[in-house]
This record gives sequence, C-alpha cells and structure tokens, in this order.
Amino acid sequence: MELTLWTYEGPPHVGAMRIAASMEGIHYLLHAPQGDTYADLLFTMIERRGQRPPVTYTTFQARDLGGDTAELVKGHISEAVERFNPDALLVGESCTAELIQDQPGSLASGMGLNVPVISLELPAYSKKENWGAAETFYQLIRGLLQEKANDHSGHNPTAWKEQGRKPTVNLLGPSLLGFRCRDDILEIRKLLNENGIDVNVVAPLGATIADLKRIPKSDLNICLYPEVAESVCSWLERNFGMPFSKTVPIGVGATEDFIKEVRELLEMPQQKNESTDKSKLTWYSQSVDSNYLTGKRVFIFGDGTHAIAAARIAQKELGFEVVGLGTYSREMARPTRAAAEKLGLKALISNDYLEVESAIAEAAPELVLGTQMERHIAKRLGIPCAVISTPMHVQDVPARYSPQMGWEGANVIFDTWVHPLMMGLEEHLIGMFRHDFEFTDGHQSHLGHLGGQAHQEVVQPEKQSQDIDDLHDAEQSLPIWTSEGKEALAKIPFFVRGKVRRNTEKYARQAGCRNIDSETLYDAKAHFKA
Repeated sequence: MELTLWTYEGPPHVGAMRIAASMEGIHYLLHAPQGDTYADLLFTMIERRGQRPPVTYTTFQARDLGGDTAELVKGHISEAVERFNPDALLVGESCTAELIQDQPGSLASGMGLNVPVISLELPAYSKKENWGAAETFYQLIRGLLQEKANDHSGHNPTAWKEQGRKPTVNLLGPSLLGFRCRDDILEIRKLLNENGIDVNVVAPLGATIADLKRIPKSDLNICLYPEVAESVCSWLERNFGMPFSKTVPIGVGATEDFIKEVRELLEMPQQKNESTDKSKLTWYSQSVDSNYLTGKRVFIFGDGTHAIAAARIAQKELGFEVVGLGTYSREMARPTRAAAEKLGLKALISNDYLEVESAIAEAAPELVLGTQMERHIAKRLGIPCAVISTPMHVQDVPARYSPQMGWEGANVIFDTWVHPLMMGLEEHLIGMFRHDFEFTDGHQSHLGHLGGQAHQEVVQPEKQSQDIDDLHDAEQSLPIWTSEGKEALAKIPFFVRGKVRRNTEKYARQAGCRNIDSETLYDAKAHFKA
C-alpha cells in the first residue's frame, strides 16, 4: 500500500462492499476504525442510490485499543444478525483493522449463528478493489455450492434439446460501481432473447442467495466482467462442468463473436451477420464522413476488460491508430500485454497516475480513452478525452439508458468517442484564428461567455512553462524560441504541438541554430518528413 493523491482502485474491502451492496439479503460486518466508513459515499453519491449499503461497521476508536476489541466485534455481529436477519453474513476487516489481527471471520464462525457466515480474508496491503470484489464473489459461490460440487457431474450444455426447452444462461460479473453494468444487463438480455436464449440468473447485481444456488441449473455461464467473475466461472467449470464464454461483447466485432461463441457452446445453428442492421457505428465507418476520424492517434488506459475492447474498436472499427494501451489492474496484465503486442506496442501496467500522464504526454495522442483520472490529465494537456472505464465520476453514471455492450452499446461508444474529437476541432479552430478580428469579434465558443477566458487559462500555463523552459535553455546555451517562432508554434494543433516543439529543438541543436524562428520550425518539419 502507498499514499497517493489519486488512486485507481480502493482497498479490497471496498470490493467486498460492492458485492454485498449489489445483492439482496446479504449483510457485511466490517471490522474497521471510525475513519474507514467513507466508502458509503461511493454508493450514495456515484451510484445515486437512495439507500446505504448493507454494512455494519465496528467503528472502534483509539480508546478501544486498550481493551478487548474481539468482544466488540462479537457484540456488533450479534446486533447485526438480530437487526437485519440476513440470508448470509459476510465478515471482514479494513486495511487498518487488519493490523490488529482480531480475525473477525473466525470469531463469527464460532458464535453458532443461524445464518451462513462467509469469512473474508482480503490482504489489503497487497491487493486492490477489483480483486476484493472477485474474491468475495468467489467465496460466496464456493461457500454456498461446495457441498453440491462434483468434479464428475457430467454437465451437458445441450440438455435443453433433449428437454424440449430454450437454453438458459447465467450473466456473471455485473456489480454496483461497475461501468454501466445496469444498462449492459438489459442490452445483453435483449440480445440473448433475440437468439432464443433465456437468462436464468444475473449475479451479483440484484441476486439473492436462492439465485446463487440456482446457478448450476443453467446450461452455460457468461462471463461479462472477467475482473469480477472469471475466478467464479473457472471454479464452476472445474466443479460442475459448466462451460463459460470468453468474449466480452463490447463493440460490433466483439458482439458478433460473442453471439457466435454462445451459440457454438450451446450447439445452436449459427445465424447471419446482423451488425449492419443493428449498429450505426458500422454505417458511419463505411461513410465518407468517417475520413475525418481515420488515422486519429488514440491512447487507451482503464480496467483490462474495457481497455482491451476499446483497442479493438479503435483499430478495427473506427480506423484509429492506437499509440498507447494499458491498465491499472494487475490481474488483467497478461491479456492486456497480449493485446498491446498485436498492435506493436508495449502495454503500460501501472497504478501510478503520474506515470500514465508521462506516457500520454510522450505519445502525443489526438484522443484519450480512459478513466476520470485520464480526463483530468487530458484536460491539463489540452487533449480531447472520453471516459470508458472505472474509476468514474457521477457524470459518467447517466440516468438515461447508456450501455457499453451489444449493438446499442456500440452506438453509445461511437457517440461518446466522436463528440470530444469534434469539440476539440472547434476549440482548435478558435485557437488558430484568435488573432483574426473578423473571426473573434463577439464570438463565443461552446464554453459560453467564458470562452475567451477559458482559452487563456488553457494557453497561459503552456506559456509560463515555455518561458521557464526558455530561461533554462538560455542557461544551458540551448536554442531559444523567438517571438516569431512562438507564434508559428501556437498555430500548430494542440494535440501535436508538444511533439513538434521537441522535434524542432532537436533539429536546432543538430543544425547549430541559436534561435528558433518560424523558418527553423518549417526546416525541422521538412527534415523529419524526409
């Protein structure tokens, strides 16, 4: 664990809270000091929920450390069970409480409670939130189904044919604080129904203990979010013989592959390709208007599932050039590296936002696809950005229907990615012609009455940074930008300005130029194009 201003994932007990809050009839007893109750805000604010998560905190204080905190834990467990009467009780501890080593799970198991007790051991100093969610979901499934598990169960995914019914599947992985999970479920249900497939259980989001016990009755498991559900799907495959799908249906191509894979696993006849009738993204990619997007340089960073999917969409469906790909999730590092290698890139696996910012600045993309952290980074660098992954802000949880998966999800992704590029072009044109009185007189951008001021605020830090660099260059006897050179540089599009400046300075040093004017800049451009 390390202290940082921003973090991509919370500690693992927040992941456990996501599972508990997603389900019905579950209660989570969290052994934690008073300050660790902040996580409630994530659900009430970001998810816009009208109720608190089903969590009881022991909320011990400094003065309690001089007594028996174990008895404090047992007292809270008894009160929680009596008050909430849950169908199952999760028991764990926060990162701070882990240091006390009270082992609340063992205490709860020895109290003879009349409800199933799932003890969670979540190493807070080596694991993160997504791992905590996956481990909690796994322990729940294993604790409830272990007695029925059979390595030689002989599960038959085509039993639906013999029984004269529709095939049934489970949708595993969606949870609260996931990226658009609520809408993804609706879209995938619709997609499966169109293919004659019924949904048996959705878990953990909206599921009960009874629902989890019905999971083995389905023909197939669909792993919608590998970060949360892959370990559960693998365990069900080993112990119940239940196959599971590996394709995440984000994007037109992935949705086509998903339908094909599911029908293949269920031994259903394949259908014709319907993407051209279902998604506007395919139509746009084949239109003349799409020429504006072709070849746009894009940097992608987020959770593994959405980052990998975004890379495929960017390259194969929109004709972008992916210049950076990475994830903050260590558990998804291997598939992310494999996806990056196919693009001729080295994946960035990091949870340090400063390292991500440095990589974005170096790549000089024209569009950033990332989390709310990358949105802040892109804003500082003056680059358009679209949020595609958690962590997210409340503005990324729209009240309207806005999935990422399936045909409609492809439409939403197209709109979300294209709009920042269009607005970025508008702001660039305003910047290019800001000295033209015929253009700027009385003009206001989409930023409103603050348009001119906002532009100055964006440009000014760059100017200050440039002035500092010029002083440094003077001290080191390096080339200095003249006022004429600065004006020429300001006309360069913001998304490649940094790269042009670096190349020009490199050329000037090689050519022995003391001052950089507009002619030097154009000579450098010709030099690097040759």
